[in-house]
Amino acid sequence: MSAATADATPQRPVVAVLGTGIMGSGMARSLLRAGLEVRAWNRTPARAEPLAAAGATVTDTAAQAVRGADVILTMLNDQTSVAAALTAASDGVHRGQVLLQSSTVGPDASVELAQRAADLGLVYLDAPVSGTRQPAEQGALTVFVSGPSAARGVAAPVLDAIGQRTVWVAEEPGAASRLKLVVNTWVINMVGGVAECLNLAEGLGVDPQLFLDAVKGGPLDSGYLHGKSAAVLSGDLTPSFALSTALKDTRLILDAAERTGVRLDLTAASAARFERAEAAGHGGEDMIATYYAGRATEQDGG
Repeated sequence: MSAATADATPQRPVVAVLGTGIMGSGMARSLLRAGLEVRAWNRTPARAEPLAAAGATVTDTAAQAVRGADVILTMLNDQTSVAAALTAASDGVHRGQVLLQSSTVGPDASVELAQRAADLGLVYLDAPVSGTRQPAEQGALTVFVSGPSAARGVAAPVLDAIGQRTVWVAEEPGAASRLKLVVNTWVINMVGGVAECLNLAEGLGVDPQLFLDAVKGGPLDSGYLHGKSAAVLSGDLTPSFALSTALKDTRLILDAAERTGVRLDLTAASAARFERAEAAGHGGEDMIATYYAGRATEQDGG
């Protein structure tokens, strides 16, 4: 990023949001609430339309969304989706725009996307986030960022709007994505632990509420345990983070671990549970639907 660009840092950058699924739409709403101008685009236009009522400009094409924007925020499913969005937007980009790439794609893919961004003249920030639907909508995500420090000024208002905390990891792309995989390993195995406790309680005829009361207020307690348990017990599996997306992230973790000679037995087991639950039709539900992978009828596809 040139000194001239850094000196011209906008106080209220215009943001193009490419990808308005669960996370992208929540982040767009947080940006709007912070008073930033937002242009929103989604490959399936109906997913972006609700943002118009919140004040966003919903565009027909990715190129229209990014044209004249200061920051391009991508929140898509995987590397292929991000690369396709950048190709679709290429006619509208200009040299020096900051690409805040927040999709979870893994460190190697992040490096490849950084090169793609450089070819387009974009300043690339590897910026995956930690959090689900509610933190995204509340501007309470944690954002891990690696990239050139000269881009911080332009990105800061966007990061402040979408997150309660920004962790600057390093200058090179991929570093933030490596940290994100470690954090996601904790989350994925934690949700599996909640599911298995509920499965065992059911199998042993133990009231699951008795289990929750037994750990409440102690060192083993957590809001995550109670929140995910409540989703299962109420039957409301509206996705804060979809099970199929969690499976995608788990596979990224296992791939990275294998390439670095690390064995992750718990994570491999979590992947197997996610796969069974997805095969049983729970892929679009919240990732705590891994609970159903612990029931014999579900394992048989019932």
